[in-house]
Amino acid sequence: MRWAAGLCLLLICGALSRADARRTAGTSVFVKRYAAHYNVPPELIAAFIDVESRWNPRAVSNKGAVGLMQLMPATAERFGARDPFDPEQNIAAGTRYLTTLMWEFHGDMRLVAAAYYAGDRWVAKKQLGYRNPDVVAYVESVRRRYQQRMWSAASLPGGQP
Repeated sequence: MRWAAGLCLLLICGALSRADARRTAGTSVFVKRYAAHYNVPPELIAAFIDVESRWNPRAVSNKGAVGLMQLMPATAERFGARDPFDPEQNIAAGTRYLTTLMWEFHGDMRLVAAAYYAGDRWVAKKQLGYRNPDVVAYVESVRRRYQQRMWSAASLPGGQP
């Protein structure tokens, strides 16, 4: 029975990888470029994009976040994205922001993901004491996608970010 669950997981992850490959065709080069430049795993950047916009460069949230990495206008400007709908500028700025959060929270990915979603000041004040179910669900979604992408990159030749 366990092998059946593992087979299902393999099939689901494989299907996700093929679908992701179609959506990411033109932008994965930017993910790889800025991941290497800022020393951030490309799978992590891709996981944030998966959760934030599902690889839609024209995505706009109900709170005003825009582009692939769903940057708020002030964050986009702060990290150098003049046109946050431009995939390269959005990924560059989003990766700079992730790098800043990784420094601020000493690499604790739970806090990094929570701060990316809810804001670094709020998370810095609360640390792991946050109880907002939306934040907890977001952190779990990013963690799950990151793990899937890491598994896929390790098990498939030429794994896609």
